[in-house]
Amino acid sequence: MDFKLTPEQSQMRQLVRTFARDVIAPVAAEIDRTDRFPRDLIRQMGELGLMGLPVPEVYGGVGADYLSYILAIEEISYASAAVGVILAVHTSVGTFPILYFGNEAQREKYLPKLTSGEWVAAFALTEPDAGSDASAIRTRAVRDGDAYVVNGSKVFITNASDADLFCVFAVTDPRRGSRGMTAFLVERGTPGLRVGRKLEKMGLNGSGTCELTFEDMRVPIENRLGQEGEGFSIAMRLLDGGRIGIAAQALGIARAAFDAANQYVRGRRQFGQEVFKFQGVQFMLADMATRIEASRWLVYHAAQMRQEGQACTREASMAKLFATDTAMQVTTDAVQLFGGYGYVKEYPVERYMRDAKVTQIYEGTNQIQRIVIARHLRERG
Repeated sequence: MDFKLTPEQSQMRQLVRTFARDVIAPVAAEIDRTDRFPRDLIRQMGELGLMGLPVPEVYGGVGADYLSYILAIEEISYASAAVGVILAVHTSVGTFPILYFGNEAQREKYLPKLTSGEWVAAFALTEPDAGSDASAIRTRAVRDGDAYVVNGSKVFITNASDADLFCVFAVTDPRRGSRGMTAFLVERGTPGLRVGRKLEKMGLNGSGTCELTFEDMRVPIENRLGQEGEGFSIAMRLLDGGRIGIAAQALGIARAAFDAANQYVRGRRQFGQEVFKFQGVQFMLADMATRIEASRWLVYHAAQMRQEGQACTREASMAKLFATDTAMQVTTDAVQLFGGYGYVKEYPVERYMRDAKVTQIYEGTNQIQRIVIARHLRERG
C-alpha cells in the first residue's frame, strides 16, 4: 500500500496549504471569537476551485480526484476547523447528493452555483428525536398535485445560517419505515422554510449551526431528489464520504495541535532546560505523532478506496473513529503541554480542543462507528 501523491495531488495540496496558512489562519481566532460565517473566505475558495474540487468540469468543478478533496479538507482544517467543516458539509453531503443522485436538469441548475462558491449547501437530516437513528425522522412530505407539502423540523444543521440550498429528508410514506423517506432540494427563501436560531456551540464557531422549521412548505416535484422512498438509501450512501471528510478534518486539527505543542516545548524552559528534553514530554509527543500517522493512513486508505469505487463503509467508519479520537487525545495533550497558557485564548490549542470534540459526535457518533465496524466483522465471519 503506497500513498505517494501524484504531482497533481502534491501541487493541489501545496496550493491549499499556502492559502489556508496565509489567508485563513490569520483570521481563524477572530472567526471563532465572533462566530461569523466567513462568506468572504468562501468566495475566495470558490475562485480557487476549492468549493467544487471533485465535481466534473462540465458543472463548473475542477474535476480533481477524491483524495485531492480529502487533502484539501485536511489542510484547511489545520488552519480553521470551522472553515474545514463548512467545505466538508458543502461538498460531501451538500453537493454530492445532486451530482450522484440528481437528474441532469438539477445538476445544470445547481452545481455551477455551488462549485463557484456563489451558493453554499447544507444537509438537513437530523431532528430533535432522530439523531443516531436517522430512520426515526418525523418531518412529513405529502404529495399535492405537482408539489409536496412539507411540515416538520430539523436541528444541528451545519451551514444553515447562510446556506442557499438545503438537502432535506422527509417521510412520504410512514407505513414503509426507512423505505418511506424521500429527499428534496429546498432553496433558501422558499415560503414555509424558517431558519431558526443559531446555536451557541462549544467549538466550530463560524460554521452557522441552526434549527430549521417547515410550515406547509411547498416543494415542486422537480426538486425531489431521486424517486419517492429512496431518501434513506441516499443519506446512508452519502455518509461514507461524509465520514471520511470529518476524519480528514480531525486529522488537520490534530496536526495543528501537535505542531503548536512541539514548537512550544522547544522554546519554553523549566528547571534550567528546554521542556522538550524531559522524557515524560518526549513520550507524550511520541504518542501524539504515532496516532496522527496511523490516522493519516486510515483516512487516505478510505479515501483511496472510495476514489476507486470500492465499498468502503467499514474503512470510512474506522477512519472516522480513530482520527476523531486521535484529535481529541492530541488536542487535550497539547493543552496539557502548554500548561496554564494552554487554557487561555491567547494560544490556539484551547480552540483546537473545543473544535475536536464535536468530530466524535457528528456524521455518526463514534459509538455508532463501532456498531458499523462490528456489523462488518460479523458479516465477514
